[in-house]
Amino acid sequence: MKAADPITDAETPRHRSDWHAQDALFVAQTIESPKQGLSADEVATRQKTHGPNQLGAAKRRHPFIRLLLQFHNLLLYLMLAAGIVTALLGKWVDAGVLWSVVLINAIIGFVQEGKAENALSAIRDMLAPHATVIRDGRRQDVDAAELVPGDRVVLAAGDRVPADLRLVHARDLRIDESSLTGESLAVEKSIEAVPADATLGDRTGMAYSGTLVVTGQAAGVVVATGRNTEIGHITSMISGVETVSTPLIRKINGFSFQLALVILGIALVTFAFGVWLRGYPLADMFLMVVALVASAIPEGLPAVMTIILALGVQRMARQKAIIRRLPAVETLGSVTIICSDKTGTLTRNEMTVQLMVTSAATYQATGVGYAPEGALTHIDGSTDAATRPDLLPALQTGILCNDSSHEYGENGWHIVGDPTEGALLVLGAKAGLDAQALSRQWPRLDSIPFVSDNRYMATHHTNEHDEHWILVKGAPERILAMCRWQLNGDVLQELDVDYWRRMANDIAGRGLRLLALAHKRAKPASGLLSPADMEDGFTMLALAGIIDPPRTEAITAVAQCHAAGIRVKMITGDHADTARAVGAQLGIGVGKPAVTGAEIALLDDEALRRLVTDVDIFARASPEHKLRLVQAMQANGNIVAMTGDGVNDAPALKRADVGVAMGLKGTDAAREASDMTLADDNFATIATAVREGRAVYDNLRKFILFMLPTNGGEALVVIIALLLGLTLPLTAAQVLWINMVTAGTLGVALAFDPPDDDIMKRPPRPTDEPLFTPFFLWRLTFVSVIMMLGAMALFLYKLESGASIELARTMAVNTIVLCEVVYLVNSRRLRQVVLDHEGLFGNPYVLLTMAICLFFQAVYVYWSPMNALFGSAPLSLTEWLLTLAAALTLFFAIEAEKLIAQKLRVRRRT
Repeated sequence: MKAADPITDAETPRHRSDWHAQDALFVAQTIESPKQGLSADEVATRQKTHGPNQLGAAKRRHPFIRLLLQFHNLLLYLMLAAGIVTALLGKWVDAGVLWSVVLINAIIGFVQEGKAENALSAIRDMLAPHATVIRDGRRQDVDAAELVPGDRVVLAAGDRVPADLRLVHARDLRIDESSLTGESLAVEKSIEAVPADATLGDRTGMAYSGTLVVTGQAAGVVVATGRNTEIGHITSMISGVETVSTPLIRKINGFSFQLALVILGIALVTFAFGVWLRGYPLADMFLMVVALVASAIPEGLPAVMTIILALGVQRMARQKAIIRRLPAVETLGSVTIICSDKTGTLTRNEMTVQLMVTSAATYQATGVGYAPEGALTHIDGSTDAATRPDLLPALQTGILCNDSSHEYGENGWHIVGDPTEGALLVLGAKAGLDAQALSRQWPRLDSIPFVSDNRYMATHHTNEHDEHWILVKGAPERILAMCRWQLNGDVLQELDVDYWRRMANDIAGRGLRLLALAHKRAKPASGLLSPADMEDGFTMLALAGIIDPPRTEAITAVAQCHAAGIRVKMITGDHADTARAVGAQLGIGVGKPAVTGAEIALLDDEALRRLVTDVDIFARASPEHKLRLVQAMQANGNIVAMTGDGVNDAPALKRADVGVAMGLKGTDAAREASDMTLADDNFATIATAVREGRAVYDNLRKFILFMLPTNGGEALVVIIALLLGLTLPLTAAQVLWINMVTAGTLGVALAFDPPDDDIMKRPPRPTDEPLFTPFFLWRLTFVSVIMMLGAMALFLYKLESGASIELARTMAVNTIVLCEVVYLVNSRRLRQVVLDHEGLFGNPYVLLTMAICLFFQAVYVYWSPMNALFGSAPLSLTEWLLTLAAALTLFFAIEAEKLIAQKLRVRRRT
């Protein structure tokens, strides 16, 4: 091939990205890597130039700065302001409670901070701690951090690749790159150059840092170390990815900002009105405004919001979904798209033979994964397939011409060796064949290992009759070229090449990987098995169709997501045909094309945004492609969840609104970059998590609509009193008592409300849906006005009857508290009436918190220290009944409003 131009001083080896397209000898010469290896002096020189082979830690902010930034939230500013106001009133205990809530929120954020830094640490741990190199003409075992460009590294089965290598020697080399590319099969490697535009998974002449050698031996020249490796590039992508804000945080921040403006505006207008128009003294007006501000600020919102989210976390944990960041609970409920990696997420990451085609028949294998559970059945449904003379030799060849083993351990059945060979062993076990007994009956005498040039593996055996047999498996076109015969039952007949090609095309069209099996009764000509023995005379036995099957539960979960209005997209590093086949079984992208990473690379951001609205399967996708796809979907206004388990998924996991990592088979890098980890690696758990996320949002809305009318009613009481020139019915201390003790206690109960039955039949919430809809504003006004009228009426009634100001104020406080108690039951269903057993008694925590609230209110009314602290007074039974009547008026008014609204909705639909 044409040699590339020599490297210039400005283009150092570590910056070059086309080593896979260069001849191996040219690479060695260009990077100055002699066969005897680098000298110790040259290594020292290059280490000074290139630095250690490590992924540098991201620059971290000082912990104190990180802690301060946790307070940068407008709602927390309101909390701090409420604490200051409370302290100015001399109520230091209440102020301490307010500031404690602020501090707890900040500590939670501080602990959750640093997700990206942990992801980088997890990736650094993937680097091999040691490497075998050739230096000064001899092999040495060195720390992988000491490698430099130009080093000659020797690889063997089981090694983790310590740096990016251009291979200069490879024998039977296969490398598991699934954590980097998503490719489910180990990749065959060679020393040949590939086109410069080849994707990461197709660069067969390269071995990449952090990947695992499955079989074979190799030697390679180090072409990139540390942050200049492909895995280092992913690290840079993670550190540069912006973590997006969640819908809940965006809405709460928007609400907090608007509420702060409203409170500030009302306070200023009220102060000006009282001083200039009513002529109140400045000191008196200041106390009135303090009471007004204290009544309007929802002090309990951050605390109860955190409690509701934390309870959601606990419920999800019981369902095997581990939440790393609290707001992600709610975000799950608004997800519109789930982008899922294929290998190990939607599929089992366990290769399985699904079809066996002989010259006489087609056989189907049931069961998935490595557990020997299932059966071989003829296409006509008969179950004696394993004993048929056309299939049995193929099953035996699959077991004997095999270097892997099928073992049972603590975590169940697994394969030691190549996954494709493992699939053949599992198939034999399903057919009732004992691999160990068969190996004893057919001892192996010699073998030719699989190499990419030959594209087959062959073994030489003798059976119990001392007959010599050569068994072979490999690429169909290569095996067919060796064959002269085919086995029809137990009768040999001439090979029908057209038949086998048609069958191969049919199997490949289903997205299955192909493997051919053949044998011949012969002894190697020279006594040792050689390529010359493989040229002719074989009998074609069967074609095996192999696939990494989808999880059974994933099929159900995808259907549930579709029913909930959530689109599921597959983004994988695997081939397009395989992705389409798996997608068809899952119900993803049916009837639609699959787009490859090479096609994505040709599109600008605007074109990609248009593409992602129509396409659901993306194949041969690199980390950059996955990140761009997530960003494109978010740019279209979607809330995106990204699932994955590999290092290659980490940047997209961090960028997504909800990153979901696999807990069992996932890498540490993926888990650390995610918001949620599935402890059982079960895609179906995501549907459960979405259900819980929607329930959390419903409960948050219930709480907010429960809390705000309380604040609204209190604020209206103060404003009306000021407008009418009356004595304040509520002091600032009494307002804080209502807000922090009663409202907070009652509101927590709504966090335990179970999800509605139809919660997974609704479409996702629109991303631009405001927290306060017209319905919210109507209900807020309706409840606030009724609550204000009840409190003002009883306050004025007691004053007119000659009662003390303390008693009149206690009546007002008691009215508001009892209104809250009954309104809590109303709030369990925002639009449906609660006048049934489940509505009234379905949440035992509602009854419990009502009892606790009434107990506290009794203490407030009757305990003399509370009378002295808050200016309250004991009430008679008649006075309690009057406040209860006001509360029940509110309860039945709201239920009547629900019934009227229901009838109006039905009338509009008809």
